[in-house]
Amino acid sequence: MAEGRLPSFMVIGAVKAATTWIGHQLRHHPMLWLPDAEPHFFSSEYARGVDWYRSLFAGAPADRIVGEKSADYLAHPEAAGRISALLPGIPLIVQLRDPVERAYSDYCMLYRRGQVGGDPRHYLDGRVAAGGRFLEGGRYAHHIRRLYEHIPGQQLQIILYDDIRREPEAVIARVCEHIGVPVHIAPEAVDDRRNDSRAPTLPLPLRRILRPARPLLDPMRSNPWLARVWTSLARPVRYPPLTEELRAMLRDYYRDDIRDLATLLKRDLSGWLCNDRAVA
Repeated sequence: MAEGRLPSFMVIGAVKAATTWIGHQLRHHPMLWLPDAEPHFFSSEYARGVDWYRSLFAGAPADRIVGEKSADYLAHPEAAGRISALLPGIPLIVQLRDPVERAYSDYCMLYRRGQVGGDPRHYLDGRVAAGGRFLEGGRYAHHIRRLYEHIPGQQLQIILYDDIRREPEAVIARVCEHIGVPVHIAPEAVDDRRNDSRAPTLPLPLRRILRPARPLLDPMRSNPWLARVWTSLARPVRYPPLTEELRAMLRDYYRDDIRDLATLLKRDLSGWLCNDRAVA
């Protein structure tokens, strides 16, 4: 058997709902340890086997509680059953964001990477893109009902992105209590949203040219000369806008699921149904 423990808690999504932020907070906790990269074991990497998964935690200090964050678990159709079978009773953290905001933010992330084209309608219009990644990821009531088929509700700590905006320290406290560790808040980390969507980056054609050299270049990014070259070439990304028409179509697409989710969570989600709500 490979060395390493299995995780004692997990952050499971949704994608683009500040899961990177909460992972960053948990890494600042003196009793916790998470790998830097998302394992995606219970979703896309399941065929690698449990020994591979266990090996990802081999570097954790013996006195730390290990956990992981893979934001695609919530929407993956088989992840809940796989998690329940291997790690029964594990505390799970679920983060949900206005599904219209989430879908557009997810599109922008892949646009920044050069993985999608410049017409958001092709990916966000429910008449042509239903079932695809961008729309499916925001069907929260559907995904949570699937979780409940395998995992008791008391194992889930469900957080809204709006809560993080309003009271980030209280969210961190709730997550620590759910995991079962003392509350620890690192003030210098709370306001760090860990979001690179507005950060300048190299033009996409140049990134594609340099991609084969990334294994050599990445370790050298702290080199002052390379840093100056990168800064001189990097530019802000201009994302295709979400039109008012497409925004309204997305609100209609998610309307029934949002109402179902409000019933499940016993939370007022009426703000998610307003067409005049700004997309962050």
